[in-house]
Amino acid sequence: MQVMESAVAVIDARPDIEGLYRADGDRLWRAIYAFAGDPEIASDAVAEAYAQLLRRGSAVRDPAAWVWRTAFRVSRGSLKARRQDDRATAPAAGEHTDSYLDQDLLDAIRQLPDGQRAAVVLFYYADLPVREIADRLGSNSLAVRANLTRGRRRLRDLLGDRDG
Repeated sequence: MQVMESAVAVIDARPDIEGLYRADGDRLWRAIYAFAGDPEIASDAVAEAYAQLLRRGSAVRDPAAWVWRTAFRVSRGSLKARRQDDRATAPAAGEHTDSYLDQDLLDAIRQLPDGQRAAVVLFYYADLPVREIADRLGSNSLAVRANLTRGRRRLRDLLGDRDG
């Protein structure tokens, strides 16, 4: 009986989750891609986050924030596993094209520590306010602001004055 109830709960939650995916899935994928630098990791992390959300259904209080936090957590784990396996390879040139990205900026962003990278990507690339970034990362606004400040400073150092 309990299995049937949980199956019904997943089916009932599906339209809301599908709407969330349609509204936010592409933006989440681009943010994870900018964070991880790998289209495969981005696709896997977003798919896994939404799959977990489907399994949890109504047990998740704020599905939008939860799915972002989960996708970042999954991508962080994938990056860590890749580093541990020492199999890190850059995607082939031209394998993925995103007209919104500046490759020099993306390369510099990838050199930031995880917390700074996530804050910078979500603030500038996903265009989220500090409070929402904190919610989606399971952090607080003060930590997000500190990561943004440190990330901006580090990016200035890495990129220099490119405007002349």
